[in-house]
Amino acid sequence: MNLKRKTDKSTMTVAVNGRIDTATAPEFEQGVKPYLDGVTELVLDFAEVNYVSSAGLRALLSLHKIMMKQGSMKLVNVNEEVCDVFEVTGFDEILTYNE
Repeated sequence: MNLKRKTDKSTMTVAVNGRIDTATAPEFEQGVKPYLDGVTELVLDFAEVNYVSSAGLRALLSLHKIMMKQGSMKLVNVNEEVCDVFEVTGFDEILTYNE
C-alpha cells in the first residue's frame, strides 16, 4: 500500500493505492493521523483501493471520529467492490463517499 498526501490550506487529500487490510491498516492510519493538525477537510482518494477489510474499516472509523471533531472527511473514487463492503457493514450510513 502507498499513500500520497497533498495539503492545500486546511484541506488534505490522501491518494491511497492498494489494499487496506490487517497488514496495511496500521500503516494507513499512521500515514494520515499525525498530519491532521489544522486540517478541516480530509479527502481520501480511493481510486486505486481494491479491497478494505475489517481492520481497514476500523482505521477509517478512527479517522472519521477525529475529523468529525475538527471538520469533515469524505472518500472519493470508491469502486463498486469497496462500496459493497460499506453497504454490507453499514458504513454507508457513517461515511461520506462517492463512486
